Amino acid sequence: MDGEAIVLDKPAGLPVDRPRDGALSLENHLDSLTFGFQRWPVAVHRLDRDTSGCLLLARNPKAAKRFTQAFEAREVEKVYLAVLDGVPAEREGVIDLPLGKTSTREDGWRMQPDPKGKPAVTRWRLLEARDGRALVQFRPETGRTHQLRAHALHGLGLGILGDRYYPSATPGAPWDGRMLLHAVSLKLHRPGKPPVEAEALPPAPFAAAGFPDAEALNRDAPSPAEG
Repeated sequence: MDGEAIVLDKPAGLPVDRPRDGALSLENHLDSLTFGFQRWPVAVHRLDRDTSGCLLLARNPKAAKRFTQAFEAREVEKVYLAVLDGVPAEREGVIDLPLGKTSTREDGWRMQPDPKGKPAVTRWRLLEARDGRALVQFRPETGRTHQLRAHALHGLGLGILGDRYYPSATPGAPWDGRMLLHAVSLKLHRPGKPPVEAEALPPAPFAAAGFPDAEALNRDAPSPAEG
């Protein structure tokens, strides 16, 4: 945290925007995050309700504008960890799969592959496979709604463990807990200032799913430049 930025470790289940069901959201906590400023901080990007991890808030309008522009220009380094309901056939790759929103009365809306949709690009790496599950590192280059969840299912053919909306097409190990998708780190460079940089340890359900060493496996993985 500094005069421009706060990075939260957002818990799973907390929506960033106020939900229609009236549940508590990030907005209900902003008054406690002023830390001496009069203005409430504002989120400059979004994490899904069921996704945990690093969430960047700006503490003033000028910072919010610059941070938003950095996200739009793909200048923010974001790393996610996920446990997949199965093991990918390859060890790493790039998913370049445009996404568009579809909606049905029965299932509600989803993001689906759509050649006319918005560009969506995700770099991924298999970190470890155990008991028919895979710990995967995702590095999204774009920030589309449900991008990693849709790319896991439609790009790798495997849903994220615990994802009710994008489950695997093939049966996998049952999971009664939360969706295992976590924003483990975030880095945003600033001209003339140290970068905004933060990490959030994977929550306990990653260990329960068979990956107690998820943080170490992620830390020891080669960077894209090395890979």
